[in-house]
Amino acid sequence: MRIPASTYRIQFHAGFPFEAAKQIVAYLADLGISDLYASPIFKARAGSTHGYDIVDPTQINPELGTQEEFETLVDELQKHEIGWLQDIVPNHMAYDTQNKLLMDVLENGPDSESFDFFDIEWNHSYEDIRGRVLAPLLGNFYGRCLENGEIQLGYDETGLTVNYYSLKLPVRVESYARFITQNLGGLARSLGRHHPDFVKLLGILYIVKNIPTEAKGKERYDQVEFVKRLLWELYNQNQDVKEFVNSNVEFFNGQKGNPESFNPLDHLLSEQFYRLAFWKVGAEEINYRRFFTVNELISLKVEEPKVFHKTHSLIGQLVEEGKITGLRIDHIDGLYDPGQYLERLREKMGDVYITVEKILELEEDLSDIWPIEGTSGYDFMNYVNGVFCRCETEQRLQKIYTRFTESNQPYKQLVVEKKKLIIERNLAGDLENLALSLKRVAGQTRQGSDFTLNGLQRALVEVLALFPVYRTYINPQGLTESDRKQVNQVIEAAKENVPLLPNELDFIRKLLLLEYDEFLTQAQQEEWLHFVMRFQQLTGPLMAKGVEDTLLYVYSRLLSLNEVGGNPGQFGISLPAFHEFNQRRNEYWKHSMSATATHDTKRGEDVRSRLNIISEIPEEWERQAMRWSEINQSKKLQTDDRVIPSANDEYFLYQTLLGAFPFDQNSGRATFTTRIKDYVIKAVREAKVHTAWLRPDSEYEEGYLKFVEQVLDPDKGNDFLQEFLPFQKQIADYGIFNSLSQVLLKNTAPGVPDLYQGTEFWDLSLVDPDNRRPVDYDQRISCLHELKTGIEKDSLSLINSLLETRTDGRIKLFLTFKVLQARKVHRALFEQGDYQPLTVTGKFKDHVIAFARSFEGKTAIAIAPRFLTGLLEAGQLPLGEQIWADTAVELPAGLASSWKDAISDQSLQANASLPIGEALKHFPAALMIG
Repeated sequence: MRIPASTYRIQFHAGFPFEAAKQIVAYLADLGISDLYASPIFKARAGSTHGYDIVDPTQINPELGTQEEFETLVDELQKHEIGWLQDIVPNHMAYDTQNKLLMDVLENGPDSESFDFFDIEWNHSYEDIRGRVLAPLLGNFYGRCLENGEIQLGYDETGLTVNYYSLKLPVRVESYARFITQNLGGLARSLGRHHPDFVKLLGILYIVKNIPTEAKGKERYDQVEFVKRLLWELYNQNQDVKEFVNSNVEFFNGQKGNPESFNPLDHLLSEQFYRLAFWKVGAEEINYRRFFTVNELISLKVEEPKVFHKTHSLIGQLVEEGKITGLRIDHIDGLYDPGQYLERLREKMGDVYITVEKILELEEDLSDIWPIEGTSGYDFMNYVNGVFCRCETEQRLQKIYTRFTESNQPYKQLVVEKKKLIIERNLAGDLENLALSLKRVAGQTRQGSDFTLNGLQRALVEVLALFPVYRTYINPQGLTESDRKQVNQVIEAAKENVPLLPNELDFIRKLLLLEYDEFLTQAQQEEWLHFVMRFQQLTGPLMAKGVEDTLLYVYSRLLSLNEVGGNPGQFGISLPAFHEFNQRRNEYWKHSMSATATHDTKRGEDVRSRLNIISEIPEEWERQAMRWSEINQSKKLQTDDRVIPSANDEYFLYQTLLGAFPFDQNSGRATFTTRIKDYVIKAVREAKVHTAWLRPDSEYEEGYLKFVEQVLDPDKGNDFLQEFLPFQKQIADYGIFNSLSQVLLKNTAPGVPDLYQGTEFWDLSLVDPDNRRPVDYDQRISCLHELKTGIEKDSLSLINSLLETRTDGRIKLFLTFKVLQARKVHRALFEQGDYQPLTVTGKFKDHVIAFARSFEGKTAIAIAPRFLTGLLEAGQLPLGEQIWADTAVELPAGLASSWKDAISDQSLQANASLPIGEALKHFPAALMIG
């Protein structure tokens, strides 16, 4: 198995295709990257900027380049001995016209060869979607769209289609009868009943009226194809037929202003295997599983062997050919049975590196029976970020937050509240489907026969909202002790919240723990299990939407902690907990990925590094925030019943500005203002307090945007900026050292360091799409070349220059390069070495993170400073004995006495202890090799 030494994440899209990636391969190799880590490269919806909306997993996305360009990129990577880690999407595909598998289902229904490819509940309790799949893709109510003429029947070589702007859905062949019989007598009169073409048209009509419903596979497809080809021939060869077809299309499309004229099209649409609906309907009534709450992404039944093999055929071929050397599995928790899937994947792919996108709570462990190498790194990201948050100031920051916002709701309570909000507004249909399943199961038992749908649904809401992890992994093989513990804890907590439903909750517990009644048949036991599997598929989306995509935009105590997989209620990570995490990781998951920024993170890694400084200086932060609010009071919009923005949104904005403001305060100000305006609208809609995607409040949004414009007005008379900028500059300078320490820790702790595109310079981006802006690789290539030349010429002189100009980002690229080179030279040490926390002594012992990695007689010691506001005046460097005094790292017995810093290239002698002032004499982080 090829284990990556380091990965570099690329976001492929039409603006950055294979050819563009080929141009940076040499740069990545020079930087020290061992593996390219690619976003999905399979055929996605036209214009996709991320690749997760796949329409055909058996094709390379043509927007990224030709097959030849793909092969050329592979050749270039292999020439530089760089592997290819590929992100794959087994959970869902795009609900889109370009998805031919889905269009086949929509056209042929149960007779489609792809009928069981997608996770659709065909036997839904609602009659209007029983036997049909909901298509909640309209921008308004169905009736309005129909009578406005926005839904149109069309005809071309592919046959009859239902068109709504760019959406183009097929018409089932049985409905051609309704279309053809419209004014067929008129064609008979103009053409003559015995005309060969009229007779052919009658033949078409006979076929479509007599296609047997049980027709399967090739037989049905042959008949459908024959009908379409013959009609197209007649259409092109006979002018009378063409006019007949065109006039029928016009007839079905009705006349705007005449509602009755749309009846024929309405009737035709009622015959289809899909039901067009307003997109908001999907929040409350749904009969297919989506990716989270995204209507345009329909989930697959990858648990079905034929679906698995079809969707993994191309990636399997690329792995077998050695073009793809590793896999990252997107949204593993969305699958029906993740364990089964991973076993199948391992069997198909063989001995290849596999990681999964898995969100782990702080005390949660990854399943040790999964045949994988680890996660994609969110767990590491939150631990390494948290260790730079000063835990002791939690109560002080809480009081400041409460005083500013006049809100003191506990985080845990907010989690439950926001998850319930998502159930009510976004997942009501999913909940109802689950409750109906529960009702059916309950009705099979004496214990549950009297349970009402209402009572079961209320109990389910409580259990789902209280569930503390993304999901459990109960399957036909049973459940783990961890699963059992989670279920029991949730049920007991739910009983306290809804004491009137103890019997319903006990029944749900019994179900989730698979405690089957003896009299149940095999089929009934399978239905119990199916309910459990469905329940597990809902807890993940609910956690993601309730916490990550709602609460993290509401709870603003310290935004650096509001990250994917994070827990802002846990105020930072203690140093012992950080070490324990790394020791556990080194023992069980030493090849797990270590990320500090991804395509999904809420804010850039260096934004978080800046914001963590707030935890060090709560009193100064309070003084500044209160002063800013006082200055900006007149900029707020005052209405009869509210102030815009709210205090919480204002607090959120100040932290955002503090973290994301560019180092060059005069360059790109207009662009920055636009970015912030785009961001705050996304943030307040995600928060769902004053406005939302489903129900936008234009008054609030416009008022907030105007506030942002005034706050960031570059006019010299802007009192806010005059107060803000000096403080922001200090925070940014301290943040630099946090960032450098973070780079060192990511690249030296157990795991595979992952670098997100462009973050080798300062990463001051915000949530997507802001973090997917184009990267200037020409600048980075040129800079790396200059750095390498400078290192060869005079390393210390270069470092001094980088420290003086540290705001331009070159110092981060320099450190990244140096530690990646060290990993390359000492690969076995960092891949296989043990992990030893080192004791720091002296005056500033709490300001240093130090650990050793040892393997086969070689040792590396990482030394990373933190909490520097207590050591340095603004603008000072954390270098030398005059800063660090008697602070030192104690060295374990038996280590070498001669050490060389892989960053500064300087040597030093140390036996029992290593003085921090010596280790950090030249650079504000050290990697000692001995």
